[in-house]
Amino acid sequence: MPEEQLSSAALVPLARSLGVAGVLFLTLSVTTPASSVFVIVPGMLQVAGTGAIWATIIAGLVCVATAYIYAELSSAWPVAGGEYVMVAHTLGPMAGFVMLGINVFNNLIFLPVAGLGIREVLVGVIPALPQVPTAIVVVGVCTLIGLLNIRFNALVTGLFLLIEVVALLAVTAFGLIDVQRNPLNFLTQPVMTAGQGLAPASLTAIGVAASIAIFAFNGYGAAVYFGEEMHEAPHRIARSIMLALIFTLVLEGVPLLAALVGAVDLRVMLASPNPFGDLVTAMAGARAGQAMALGVALAIVNAIIAWVLACARFFYGTARDGSWGRPLDRWMSAIHPRWGSPWLGTLLVGAVGMLLCFLPLRLLEVWSGAGLIAIYAGIAIAAMVGRHSGASRHATYHMPLYPLAPIVTLVALALITVATWQDVAEGRPAIIATIIQIIIAAGYYLLILRRRRWQAVVPTA
Repeated sequence: MPEEQLSSAALVPLARSLGVAGVLFLTLSVTTPASSVFVIVPGMLQVAGTGAIWATIIAGLVCVATAYIYAELSSAWPVAGGEYVMVAHTLGPMAGFVMLGINVFNNLIFLPVAGLGIREVLVGVIPALPQVPTAIVVVGVCTLIGLLNIRFNALVTGLFLLIEVVALLAVTAFGLIDVQRNPLNFLTQPVMTAGQGLAPASLTAIGVAASIAIFAFNGYGAAVYFGEEMHEAPHRIARSIMLALIFTLVLEGVPLLAALVGAVDLRVMLASPNPFGDLVTAMAGARAGQAMALGVALAIVNAIIAWVLACARFFYGTARDGSWGRPLDRWMSAIHPRWGSPWLGTLLVGAVGMLLCFLPLRLLEVWSGAGLIAIYAGIAIAAMVGRHSGASRHATYHMPLYPLAPIVTLVALALITVATWQDVAEGRPAIIATIIQIIIAAGYYLLILRRRRWQAVVPTA
């Protein structure tokens, strides 16, 4: 092991205190189904109309394939570092560190994006709510909560998640109270807004909406970040990943379908920036709509708490591997003696997240836009190479119908990449930003870490 890496004697390991339910609660909190439905899904409706149902089905199939990949690789390497450890042990240290570099940007950017988005959700409730100060306060408070014991945080996020589920059940119920149309028509005759009317949904629109849906469903793979705190992780983490995806698909897909079948004026709903809030307000009044907005804001707060936990553990793994130099590595790998959390790393993650809140929300979204494509592609290739080389033969879970899952994932990502590149205004800059991340990470590895013989450590305990 390179001398720059922390010695095993000096490193305090994370304590194993979570079961399948605890990891599931934390992972679902990262995916945050309620905020996805209220914040991301309206974009699908505006792009593809009722074709969003086909988009949801397509994205669901892609996410199932990717979840199988996560499940197999996580059972082989249930390590806090997550994806970069999987890639490093199958494709080599340079590829692993490139994956690490992409994750560094994407993981840190999530906190300010979510924090800045809270104002957009609450603007109808508190019109004068300042965006940047609100984001800073929320990220800061969530960081302090993230310092506490992981089991306590699993309980907190589980309670918040219950509120999310209640909100989504309410949306579903309001949509089904007075059914206006046959849901099969969404599959046989999908329509989208066109001027003041409706027109058949195009395949291109459905494809763009599918790419949005993949981002809305993302988060189930975050279970691996909690792998070192899970009892019998190699045998149980795959179950948490697959359950997280199933719940996410149901909790996001069913309210969407219910709202569409219950919409009184379909064109107005498809064009609305807040169709689900409008549905609640129309069915139960303005106060209910405001209460729903508060519930969605709470869901975002819950996601920030869960992501602070996951991100701190990701950086704990990178520090254990000696990625940043002794001062930072020692700080980010320090474990609190009472709470068992990587407390200095948690504070550092929160501080960076608060600083990033001063950047424009649109810039942050573009910066992180294509990172998920690179991450999914990396683990899909890692799964195939690991099978071929035998590097992942010790995995306790093996995906069915191999190699169907990684092939489906790579084909879907290729199509999404082409569609994203054709979007000159936002998509192309997102891909360029990810390419720059890759170049920076590769350069750092070649100039600094290669001579230190950097590697991704897998704890034996």
